[in-house]
Amino acid sequence: MKNLLKPILLHKMPQFSNNGVDVSILRLDLIHPVVSGNKWFKLQFYLQEAIVQHKKKIATFGGMYSNHIVATAFATKELGMGSIGFIRGNQLPQLSSTLQQAQEYGMDIHYIERNAYNYKEKIILDNHHPDNYWIMEGGYGILGAKGAAEILSGLNTSHYTHILCATGTGTMMAGLILNAEAHQQIIGISALKNNLSLETEIIQLLNEMGNKKDFTLLHDYHFGGYAKHPQKLIDFMRDIWETEKVPTDIVYTSKLLYATKDLIENNYFPKKSNLLLIHSGGLQGNLSLQPGRLPF
Repeated sequence: MKNLLKPILLHKMPQFSNNGVDVSILRLDLIHPVVSGNKWFKLQFYLQEAIVQHKKKIATFGGMYSNHIVATAFATKELGMGSIGFIRGNQLPQLSSTLQQAQEYGMDIHYIERNAYNYKEKIILDNHHPDNYWIMEGGYGILGAKGAAEILSGLNTSHYTHILCATGTGTMMAGLILNAEAHQQIIGISALKNNLSLETEIIQLLNEMGNKKDFTLLHDYHFGGYAKHPQKLIDFMRDIWETEKVPTDIVYTSKLLYATKDLIENNYFPKKSNLLLIHSGGLQGNLSLQPGRLPF
């Protein structure tokens, strides 16, 4: 699978660089058309362990437009393994484009009612099988964070003063914190509303990996909650495409870029700061929009 990945590219963001602050973006979205962005990094060590343990299927969790679900389905297919997706919510009359794609890659789909979905340990127990290897939603866990730490290993990023990323489970952010230089400040933009447990979940991963580096979480750029996308955000996504030719998604990257631009305009960063944004890839959420609403 790894041999299918393209090199990671760094792009300058000239329209963002303002008030003495320079901005670049790490284009993880370009490394693969399906297992794009941070998905491969978070999956890689889980998949290695599953192979060592002679497991035949990967079982995991996600929503109907989950990048993680599609990436897992594709990666397991490439490795000659099966996959099972436990999907949050009731079955709809028509499959989402994401789940349709996952099925085409051989994933078995099981729907879990939203309240029951919160009790993942029970789901795992009820669906126990010796051939199954379980990965938590979004790749959350030590192996996911250690995989995400490799995001900063491919290029020299030591000259950046701040590294910013969108956060869902916090797995990627924990990995970035783990591999960042001592002088670099890591800032996470929460994509979920009132996701106040996120800090605790990141700290838990860091403690288990023996890393206690400070980080910052900002909770004011969720635009109403997970995958909420008022017209103001859609307009911003269109502007970013027209000015920077960077595609963003309604769940994560658009909110990261919006937050960055707003913080720069409000002098959040000291002059001569050098910002690195992590484009975590995965545009699956955009498939829920009406065709033509975005220009990419």
